[in-house]
Amino acid sequence: GPCIGNSECYIINYPMVSGINKNSLANKIILITGASSGIGKTAAIRYASHGATVILLGKTLSKLEKVYDEIEKLDCPTPSISLMDLLLADANDYQELIDNLLTEFNQLDGLLLNAAILGDRSPIEQYNVQKWVETIHINLTSQFILVKTLLPALEKSDNASVVFTSSGVGKIGKAFWGAYSVSKFGVEGLCQILAEEFNNDNSIRFNCINPGAVRTKMRQTAYPLENPEDLPTPEKVMEKYLWLMSEASKNISGKSFDCQQ
Repeated sequence: GPCIGNSECYIINYPMVSGINKNSLANKIILITGASSGIGKTAAIRYASHGATVILLGKTLSKLEKVYDEIEKLDCPTPSISLMDLLLADANDYQELIDNLLTEFNQLDGLLLNAAILGDRSPIEQYNVQKWVETIHINLTSQFILVKTLLPALEKSDNASVVFTSSGVGKIGKAFWGAYSVSKFGVEGLCQILAEEFNNDNSIRFNCINPGAVRTKMRQTAYPLENPEDLPTPEKVMEKYLWLMSEASKNISGKSFDCQQ
């Protein structure tokens, strides 16, 4: 398969998951939030290399353009860029997002809600209120608004998949994880609610994914003493990300998956 950068291949090079091949996402339109770096960037490149037309959503144009260029170097469908700051976006920005998407693509087959911030790593007693509000807004409220806004496009797909990003601290609360942990508990709840509400609609499914400890900038901020070399790269945890976007997971909804189990 095509390779980029330091000859790391983005086509799967581990034993094939049932139903996953290099064309498994052909003709799919998939939007990825937080697509400029880390897991979001890796997922966007991996989805594109499996045939998807990816929409790269993020707040920094220069970073998104780099990801766009990397995808262009591969023999993949031309990606699209959607510039949005989830902290500052208002109703007009969301309306523009859905209008542009429906005009350009007519539908949305996949949505990976990956963007998040760490917030403060401090006890609740000392947690900065403004930082709490910002963290909950970006990590949870914006996810609700994005899904609500994009549902008309998702409902036009025969088989749409919405994937939320969870965390170990979204299932068990741990000291000093504050708003980040609470936001991830909320994400798990939002996913379950949507899965129940769309229980009779087989054309759209909602699941959570927990990437686990991965070599990203956010992980390094959370665990500054940890050696990043001891952790898997984002490329190594892509198996379930691909599976959840493909036809192979068609009838699975309301579940939460751990990448490293």
